[in-house]
Amino acid sequence: MKFARRLEPLRANVFADMDRAKSAALAQGVNILDLSLGSSDLPTNPVVLAAIATALEDPTTHGYALFHSTQPFRAAVAHHYSQRYGIPINPETEVLPLIGCQEGTAHLPLAVLNPGDYALLLDPGYPSHQGGVVLAGGQIHPMRLRSEQGFLPQFGEIPAAVLAQSRLMVLSYPHNPTTGTASLAFFEEAVAFCRSHDLVLAHDFPYADLFFEGDRPPSVLEADREKRCSIEFFTFSKSYNMGGFRIGYAVGNAEIIRALRQVKATIDFNQYRGIMAGAIAALNADQSLVAATVATFAQRRNFAVESLSKIGWPVPTPTATMYLWAPLPEPWRQNSIQFCQDLVAKTGVALAPGAGFGPGGEGYVRFALVHSPEVLGEAIARIQTFFQTAPVPWDRSIFRLFGVAHYEA
Repeated sequence: MKFARRLEPLRANVFADMDRAKSAALAQGVNILDLSLGSSDLPTNPVVLAAIATALEDPTTHGYALFHSTQPFRAAVAHHYSQRYGIPINPETEVLPLIGCQEGTAHLPLAVLNPGDYALLLDPGYPSHQGGVVLAGGQIHPMRLRSEQGFLPQFGEIPAAVLAQSRLMVLSYPHNPTTGTASLAFFEEAVAFCRSHDLVLAHDFPYADLFFEGDRPPSVLEADREKRCSIEFFTFSKSYNMGGFRIGYAVGNAEIIRALRQVKATIDFNQYRGIMAGAIAALNADQSLVAATVATFAQRRNFAVESLSKIGWPVPTPTATMYLWAPLPEPWRQNSIQFCQDLVAKTGVALAPGAGFGPGGEGYVRFALVHSPEVLGEAIARIQTFFQTAPVPWDRSIFRLFGVAHYEA
């Protein structure tokens, strides 16, 4: 049986690869502590659940949800967005319900790219950004992110020949996986660059609320107030702990929204109206429920960074997201996938290898802070044991680097 060639680049997937490694360890009787996925362990707020429960009893919500029936959700999104960012939003033409950010970012290239067109993507970056371009028959130009440049792309490094064939730029700040953040001035530069080169600017914004210090992360529309070239994606998965409910939205330029809506209408209708009712309740609720989630992740961040430091693994303290982006020591720096596979096989601790997010992620691993400090502490203790018992041929200098007193073969 033959399948489309477009599937070939999709064979490697960081989450699928680690899922196989976790399953193999589990089959050997290893207890898994999964820090590889950004799937929050925190419960959905009762206010949200009550709205969904009420809708379940209403049979008028049980049918297909065509675009017109999503109007209450779109109106709530427009009001919330306008209140937060001071930008007027037309709920009829500038908002589109989505089944999470991933649906929107993966489908947008189908609306924007012709086969052979380039998309400018962050490297490292979220895997669905690349997958959507591949499915659309586009080409990818990676914009390399470096720690010394604050994990921000350098637009001047993009070759002129690539720009001539480019139609789309995808940004995402606060950034997964690097935890980097971007200022309003950076977005103003990005908008000016995209306008001068006739690019659609897509901003994936799932961590809009998950910041711990400094000013709140800006929306790209604050730099493109007239919505001339930009579209932004938001999910309820992170701020409202609704990952399993699969609800999000796109907001921005009316022409881009209309084009994405055309793609979406071909593939699905919309989310169940009861779940949209829950999302409306989340937006209309006292936003202290979001503050409580942020405080929980700040506590976990502080605990994990301090605990890793105690075993000799210095990790930068992120100012946003629910992750740590940890540089690997030299013996593992060229093979983050092997490190993560060995770690989960021997200890049950599952991390995400940096290489799974693109070549620019090699040399790092990502910790998802999706468990309590007690579980994080157990995971870090197991990591320390892994370093102490790592077999030859790993370079034993690692143990000096990590402050381990002695090594026993």
